[in-house]
Amino acid sequence: MDLTLTEEDAAFWVYRGEGAVNLVLAYTGSSPSYIGKVIRIRKVPNNGSKSQGVRNSIALTPHERLIWKDVHELISFSDKEIAGQLFVQHVMEPLLGAKYVDSGMHVLVTKEFLESVEKNISSLRPAWRVDAARVDTHCYFGLLMSDHSIFAHGSQGSSPSISVEIKPKCGFLPLSRFISEENAVKKRITRFQMHQALKLHQGEISHQSVYNPLDLFSGSGERIYKGVKDLFTTPQNNFRVFLDGSLILGGLGGGTKSTDAYTAKVLEDELKSVILADDGVRTETLFTLVTEALQRSGVLDQLLAVQKLDNIDIEGVIHAYYDITSQECMVCRELSEEQAKKYTSVHSASLDESLRIVKDYLIAATAKDCSLMICFRARKEEDSGSVYSHVYLESTQQAFDFKVYFIDLDLKRLGKMEEYYELDKKIVSCYKQMIKMDHGRNEVPNLQASY
Repeated sequence: MDLTLTEEDAAFWVYRGEGAVNLVLAYTGSSPSYIGKVIRIRKVPNNGSKSQGVRNSIALTPHERLIWKDVHELISFSDKEIAGQLFVQHVMEPLLGAKYVDSGMHVLVTKEFLESVEKNISSLRPAWRVDAARVDTHCYFGLLMSDHSIFAHGSQGSSPSISVEIKPKCGFLPLSRFISEENAVKKRITRFQMHQALKLHQGEISHQSVYNPLDLFSGSGERIYKGVKDLFTTPQNNFRVFLDGSLILGGLGGGTKSTDAYTAKVLEDELKSVILADDGVRTETLFTLVTEALQRSGVLDQLLAVQKLDNIDIEGVIHAYYDITSQECMVCRELSEEQAKKYTSVHSASLDESLRIVKDYLIAATAKDCSLMICFRARKEEDSGSVYSHVYLESTQQAFDFKVYFIDLDLKRLGKMEEYYELDKKIVSCYKQMIKMDHGRNEVPNLQASY
């Protein structure tokens, strides 16, 4: 951590977006150390709890140290944020490919820098994000990474770049024998589609997404294109577009309901500087570019393989969790003796096997929740020695350099395992209830007409 950001630097870092735990800022100054970089800084809830000072209080728990015992670099640090970066470097990077993963580096930040940043960006953050959390001014470092929405500064002159950020979600249907009969719908309907019903019910979204992750992961060009287009139609927090690093479609700190005609027209116009096509077809050409890049890079195949490390589903994994933590199994306690027999094989597994089951589940959970950043720029005729992969579009007679990176590869915590299990139950229950209500409406002619 040789680099340090002070109060004087704050003005050069602008708001790029945020998730539940971190804020992302992009650099606009002239320092060679930071050009083309973004920094991720930690947030702390506004619920009255104080920042936990960073050290020890948020270290990996003893049980987590057991789970990650084979990753020595990971368990040697007591801070969650540093452990998170080491998790990306030593766990996710080997699985997804070093070419597509940027684990970043930590830089020191002063309290004054963080306080200035808080003041500068507060008006740009979504109100509900401001209400929920603030910058953690007691955290003395941030995670510095390359800005994958642009190409490296200085390469190819000033060619504009367009980038698309996609959150693919889980790309397969589980087949685990540990899925209960009453939850068998999980084997037919994707988790993403079922979760939409719960989000609608809870008021998080105004209408459901038309996106189906199975399209994106299908390997079929036609279906991948459909998946990309459906994400564009209802972006929520799963699809964003940047022009030279500036957001032109999607939400900064939250989701966007759906793409209306005005928003679609704005995107179509913004694409003029990159895609040499007629009005009305530039956005579709972007979908084609994204489809080609996804197919050529093979990143979705790699991502799917990591997601499938979860091969017994949370309904099986939860039993291994209780064994690792030496607790009474709260799931089996609610079952009859006959029903509980289904999970005997999990409970009789060795400690090492239980640790492997839970570790694989947590890695898969990261892969199901990460995002992809795909960046393009038109290749100049004189640039024949580009280090980047490229796609040629017959329709516009343009060659495009492209690069693909996984982002948001966050370490999932063992302590949330029961929460994951309860959420899974809630998602399935809400979806089944919605289907039941829909069937009820369709059975009544008068209601069917209004529906």
